[in-house]
Amino acid sequence: MSPATVTNALRDSLGIGVRIATPADAAGILEIYAPIVRDTVISFEFEPPDVDTMARRVSATLERWPWLVCERDGVLLGYVYATSHRERAAYQWCVEVSAYIAATARRTGVARALYRALFSVLAQQGFVNAYAGITLPNPASVALHESLGFRKLGNYEHIGHKFGAWHDVGWWALTLGDRPREPAAPIPFPQLRGTDACEAALTAAQAALRG
Repeated sequence: MSPATVTNALRDSLGIGVRIATPADAAGILEIYAPIVRDTVISFEFEPPDVDTMARRVSATLERWPWLVCERDGVLLGYVYATSHRERAAYQWCVEVSAYIAATARRTGVARALYRALFSVLAQQGFVNAYAGITLPNPASVALHESLGFRKLGNYEHIGHKFGAWHDVGWWALTLGDRPREPAAPIPFPQLRGTDACEAALTAAQAALRG
């Protein structure tokens, strides 16, 4: 049985699935993201994007990096994605990663399962460093990232102003793979999606959520 068949079987039997996002997920993604923008400093956006803007973000991301979602019975529980760390050529093996989880699904293992699938796919692409920026204080996010192997690098102090105050952002780093002396350019995500290795990462994430 192929990894893709196992993934579909788990989704059917458990009502929960981990899969690659599509632009059609934009509304569900916004149900999770919009309150974070409106009510917290986790995101430094001031106003939530509209559905069309979010759909374009998903499409643009998937041209190079993974964007994964977890859903139960058609309702999104959370999502993770990667983006460029910097645009200069020497940074091409580095990514920044983000995870957003619905309020009702936090501390249920969704973020951990999604992140592990994301890191597996990124390593397969040939990325070697992942970075996460966390607006401080956020002990739950710090604990999640450090439990997955991220190490603290330092803080950007007073870098963002929102809700009448200046906020620090801490930066954490995770090594995704070996650092070869002459690394090949990372594989764009469209060339990897649908492969057995990519599907195996999604299957492992779903298996982790069975409990």
